Amino acid sequence: MAKIKVLDQDITIVKVNDEDFISLTDMLKSKDGEFFISDWLRNRNTIEYLGIWEKIHNPSFNYGEYATIVSQSGLNSYKVSVKEWTSKTNAIGLIAKAGRYGGTYAHKDIAFEFGMWISAEFKIYLIKEFQRLKDDEQKKFGWDIKRNLTKINYRIHTDAIKENLIPKQLQKSQINFVYANEADILNVVLFGMTAKQWNESNPDLKGNIRDQAGMYQLVCLANLESLNTHFINENITQEQRVQKLNEVAIKQMSILLDDSNMQKLENK
Repeated sequence: MAKIKVLDQDITIVKVNDEDFISLTDMLKSKDGEFFISDWLRNRNTIEYLGIWEKIHNPSFNYGEYATIVSQSGLNSYKVSVKEWTSKTNAIGLIAKAGRYGGTYAHKDIAFEFGMWISAEFKIYLIKEFQRLKDDEQKKFGWDIKRNLTKINYRIHTDAIKENLIPKQLQKSQINFVYANEADILNVVLFGMTAKQWNESNPDLKGNIRDQAGMYQLVCLANLESLNTHFINENITQEQRVQKLNEVAIKQMSILLDDSNMQKLENK
């Protein structure tokens, strides 16, 4: 569940089958006068819009019941609730929820149309705030992936270095040097330069070489960390590891760049 604020009104957004549904009940609080969602459903344009949306998104939509409702819409005697609409037509675009966060929710496409019924200004700000929420979610999602991909094998990788490469009774500065050296092996294998060389070449960029890496490189880097751990445990020399890791990096990057799922993830 998430919330956005539109013209000082808190609007609840929930996920239903991985789709965003916006609370019409919350939105209605911004409309002047006493109105109900059933009043909106009496409008023939509303029913026609809902029918078109359901035809596009819902293969189980009941067209027979829909035709009956359309023929009655707009009449003074006509009235239908959200529960009646959904039960008669098998509609999926509107839902009535009970409980703490109960109320009427609509798929975002429908909620935007409902926003126009509140006011043109409300609809514009609703779309704007909803998009801001989605942009914030994507930024957080992308940042988490970038940071977590490089951390997935960190503990395994550093434990292998400590067990196999660090002699006993080394000073802390010497231990840090060994870790940095191993990290730079992967940097050179994948990026063609050490962290220091990258910093010197990019003084105006924030972060480090891995912070500026793309999604493809970070996926490959996580795989190289696991592979390097295995090589370390097998007591393979550094020179041999560099050569083997570079060959793997070239092959994996070629595969990743042609992978359609990775392309979708990179574009998010």
